[in-house]
Amino acid sequence: MLGKNDLVSFVATADKAAARRFYEQVLGLRLVEDSPFALVFDANGAMLRVTPVPEHKTLPFTVLGWKVSDIAVTVRGLAAKGVNFDRFPGMTQDALGIWTTPDGAKVAWFKDSDGNLLSLTEFAAPR
Repeated sequence: MLGKNDLVSFVATADKAAARRFYEQVLGLRLVEDSPFALVFDANGAMLRVTPVPEHKTLPFTVLGWKVSDIAVTVRGLAAKGVNFDRFPGMTQDALGIWTTPDGAKVAWFKDSDGNLLSLTEFAAPR
């Protein structure tokens, strides 16, 4: 039923100004709208709504992610803008914080200004 409709992503923020700086200046997303209800960003043709909430609680899993063509270049670029990449016990991550999955995909995680867990993935070439 919804297979031909555009997906809209949501993420919560307790600090709208900090979220705007992060998503716009650090991640480089284009701000489309700033209303009392949401910051709306164009995420390469997909809509991302960063919604203000009175009390924000971080979740222990990834809430947003991006498919990238070169994860090492992307991680270095974000790190140069002050983004810190997370490390997880039991996962072998390289010096940049990138984990390689058993199927060859590469993943790195970082947090936004509210502590929401975000990820980058460079998928392995099909075999």
